[in-house]
Amino acid sequence: MTKTKNLTISAMFVALCIVLPMAFHSVANAGQVFLPMHIPVLLCGMICGWPYGLACGVLGPLLSSLMTGMPPMAILPGMMFELAAYGFVTGLLSRKINTGNKILDLYIPLVCAMLLGRLLLGILNALIFRAGSYTLDIWLTAAFVTSLPGTIIQLIIVPAIVFMLRKARLITYPV
Repeated sequence: MTKTKNLTISAMFVALCIVLPMAFHSVANAGQVFLPMHIPVLLCGMICGWPYGLACGVLGPLLSSLMTGMPPMAILPGMMFELAAYGFVTGLLSRKINTGNKILDLYIPLVCAMLLGRLLLGILNALIFRAGSYTLDIWLTAAFVTSLPGTIIQLIIVPAIVFMLRKARLITYPV
């Protein structure tokens, strides 16, 4: 893909980072449960590559917070790091991993990004953003229990969209 096409697609994913959470936040705690902002960032990394995924992971939550107040400023820094890690890792690993199995080549980057992003968020919360009040139990609950529906949605939707785009020949990188 050309740089212009990657920039255009990335801008669309940043816009989705603003619009999707608005739809979910009409229900209490739906953002924490369904993780709507994560999907565009994961897709951006996989489709456009790590620089674009990283930028989407930073700009999506920042612009959403400035325009809609979601995520709140207290949560914004950690979320920016988490989503930047998602975009970076999916973008990097989706180009590096080639097992010969299309499903594994999609799921390995996706799962690695989801785990590393959550781990980074937990470490940053424990050491910087919520130092002294952030425990392992809080992290495990937020990262794996409360967000389980969103995680399942990501594991279904992201590969399905990438497969559809490949089948339609709209993206051609090796996945």
